[in-house]
Formats: sequence, C-alpha cells, structure tokens
Amino acid sequence: MQELIRQKAIELLENGTVDRVLGWKAGEFFYDLTPAVFRTREEIERDFVYSVFSGANFSKYLVQESRREGKIAAFLKPCDTYSFNQLLKEHRIWRDRVHVVGIACDGMCDIDKIRAAGARGITAVERDGDTLKIETLYGPMTMPKADAEAERCISCKSRKLVVYDEKIGEDGDVIADSPRFDMVAKLEAMTPDERFAFWRGELSKCIRCNACRDVCPACTCEKCVFDNPKSGIAQKAAANSFEENMYHIIRAFHVASRCTDCGECTRVCPQNIPLHLLNRKFIKDINALYGDYQAGADLETRPALLDFQKDDCEPSVVYERGGEQA
Repeated sequence: MQELIRQKAIELLENGTVDRVLGWKAGEFFYDLTPAVFRTREEIERDFVYSVFSGANFSKYLVQESRREGKIAAFLKPCDTYSFNQLLKEHRIWRDRVHVVGIACDGMCDIDKIRAAGARGITAVERDGDTLKIETLYGPMTMPKADAEAERCISCKSRKLVVYDEKIGEDGDVIADSPRFDMVAKLEAMTPDERFAFWRGELSKCIRCNACRDVCPACTCEKCVFDNPKSGIAQKAAANSFEENMYHIIRAFHVASRCTDCGECTRVCPQNIPLHLLNRKFIKDINALYGDYQAGADLETRPALLDFQKDDCEPSVVYERGGEQA
C-alpha cells in the first residue's frame, strides 16, 4: 500500500493536479508518524511513509491548508473522511482546493500493544497480510495484526469512504455490529459513585497539554474559551479536581452531535485517558433521544443538537433517564 500511495502522490504533483501533498513522515521514532506537507518528488521518495502507524486524522489540517493558494492532495482513511465531511458541512474547508484520495483501511496498530506482547528494543514493524513482522535488538518475532490493533480500530464504526475524488483500494461498508458502545454501556451500569470514581481516576491524570483539543477535528474555533486569559484557567494545569472535570466536560459538550468518533483525542493523550468514551456517551444518547445520527456521514443532515423538530424529546424524558449518566 505504501508504494501505491507514494506513486499516487508523485503522479498528482507531476501532472499538475496539485502543488503539494499532505502525507506522513517519521517523527523521532519509526512508529511516531506525523503529518507533513510534501512539494517535490524528492521529498516524497525520501520521507513519505505509510504504515500500520499512519493513524493521524488529516481532516483538521485541511482547515488551514485549504485557505492557502494552490491545491493540496490529502490521503484520507475512512474515519478521516467522516471528519472531512463534517468540516465541509460547517464550511471550515474550501473543497475546491483539496483533492481527496480515499484509501482503504482495515485498522491501525498501537505500539504499546506490541510492547505488551513482549517485544523489547523494537527497531521495525512490517505488515505481512494478517501478521506483523517485528525486528528487535534481540531478534525477530511475529504476532497477529489483530492483537496489535488500536482500540478505536477494534471498535470502528465504518470502513466506508464517504467522500473522495479518487480512491486506492476497495471501498468498505458501515459496520452494523460495531462494539463501540460496549464500554459506554458498562459505565452506564455502574452506580453513580462508581462512575464518578472511574472518571476522577482518569481525569486526575490530565496535565492540560491541550493535545486532545488541538488534534480534534471538531475543535476549530479561532479562539478557544480555554485560552481566555481572564478565565483564570488559560494554558495551565488544573489546580483542583473541579478544573480537571470542567475542561473535559465542557469540551465534550462543545463537540456533541458534531464528533465523528474518530478517536484522535484518546490517541494523542500522553496520559492514556479514554476521552473518546465521553464523546461516545453523547453519541449513544443522541441516537436514543433523537434517532440514529452519524456526524460526517453526509452533507445534508443537520446534527441533532443544531436542529429543532416539533417532535423533539421533552426535558422530562432526559430527567427520567438520569440513572444512565456516564
């Protein structure tokens, strides 16, 4: 797949379709892939990487890139296309300045799961069908790719590319039996005290690095409420448990009904807080109260919380469900 993507990037540059390409390159480590803009064949041949660690969602980067002169090519995985579509719906991306190449995806891997399987001193990981070939300082080893998949890929909602100008690989389908709400249901089954203890245990680890906000495709405000210098909480670690809770709960409210469940917030969290569970709780409740809705699935349907229908549920319905809080 890497060679197909690299050749497509070169082709789009050299035939004049675009003047730059948004792709991946290695960061400090081979598995630490980071988004990068490539402008020449030489840069692509030297630095462009696509692997089982190409998990970054490119859609948010296109908010700024689409406002620059020229046209950019972007390689979007299925989950990325949902975020891209949602940003189009919100008029945050200039569509005519982006050439979308949809790429089929059957899941990305988590380096921590590979380490947990016993790999130490890892120097390279290569996919061979359903197997990962792992090179280490102590010799080679293998493991099933399925055992190393990231959580968000295990509970993937859809392998369908919902928007593209051209694609590489076969288009997938929406996953009807996705287990993505299983953990939410477990949290709902807890007592209020148990749920509170769970979230306090998780949110107490937050160092307010803002990585979740900065990577989130639904967080595109030019000025974030948490950057207000008069708020007393701008750009600093939380002083107490109230501030720890407030930051994440307010952010979850701000993206409610617009979150596509891409899982980027959890992926980039250096403290491994399962932030996606807050968003999935909102998604699950919105589906139950207003009917099934998937943010980014199309350009026409309005998000439930940004729309009004005469048959919308009354507040009493929500209050009666008070025992089902996440």
